Amino acid sequence: MAEHCVGDASSLCCVSREAAVASWALGAILAVLASLIIAANVLVAVVLLCHIHKSGSKGLCFVLNLALADAMVGFTVLGLAVDELSQPFHPSQKFCILRMAFVTSSSAASILSLILVACDRHLAIRKPFHYFQLVTGLRVGLCLLGLWLVAAVIGFLPVFIPRFQRVSNHWKCSFFNIFQPSYVLTMFCFGFFPALFLFLYLYCDMLKIASVHVKHIQEVQQAGLGGSCPPSRAISDMKAMRTVAVLIGCFTLSWLPFFITSVVQMVCSECFPYKVIENFLWLLALGNSLLNPLLYSYWQRDVQLQLSRLAAAVKRRLLLHLGSGRCFPGRNTKALPTVSCLELQN
Repeated sequence: MAEHCVGDASSLCCVSREAAVASWALGAILAVLASLIIAANVLVAVVLLCHIHKSGSKGLCFVLNLALADAMVGFTVLGLAVDELSQPFHPSQKFCILRMAFVTSSSAASILSLILVACDRHLAIRKPFHYFQLVTGLRVGLCLLGLWLVAAVIGFLPVFIPRFQRVSNHWKCSFFNIFQPSYVLTMFCFGFFPALFLFLYLYCDMLKIASVHVKHIQEVQQAGLGGSCPPSRAISDMKAMRTVAVLIGCFTLSWLPFFITSVVQMVCSECFPYKVIENFLWLLALGNSLLNPLLYSYWQRDVQLQLSRLAAAVKRRLLLHLGSGRCFPGRNTKALPTVSCLELQN
């Protein structure tokens, strides 16, 4: 660099300039991440709404709620990106607390939605014949209502309990500048770890059930009673178990580093600077809201089929719109029927 900082005034100028550049870079990253999160989850939510309307599946409402919660995470992160890009910005203490409370509530709703999705898949595998009797519209609505109430309580806990708040004159509205480390420890002990253990239990139980189904089908086929029928039940169980396993793995890799380093930073404040946790590990945790819709659009065949139909409909409308301007007047045009690749495979 050609610029040299000499003296106290120039040093302060260089520090403020570097802080502005770092703030702008973080704001740009947050803006891109938030835009991707919102776009992916809104697209998956529209596809799921169409599929739920056609099939009437109540269990997919949990997946739809996951997409809506992750989209809300994107909207809250977009607000933080605007704050970073509009520096200097001097928010009040109450504004920062409410802003971070909304971010925490949305993230908690996303994690709780993942738990409900895992529980729904576990119930479908363990009690397949009673699944549609147990998963009714009323019970699904009550579960979703309870989920958002619990998420609101978790996120707005520092608002109700002032000792979880940290009085700071720092200009930046951030998690560690607003909340006490005891709040992070509370969420870690009573939120993250129970959710992780519940995920592991559900996955292990589904693995055991699927292995029993596969063993039973193999015994039937060896006895000559199965004929040439494919083991669709075992395949369905393995797909559901694989989806939940990938979700658990991404959830663990996204949130575990953030919580572990946050707890370590409480014990040893010099081990991990809070900027590393907040600027890098927190972004990794927020990336889980982008991975969820991508995983469901990749693993769920129903979502793939609806996405292909939606893409075919958009392509057909676009071709009709472009073709209408090139057609000669008085000549009738008729669109050819479009069939998606997944429908051809079926």
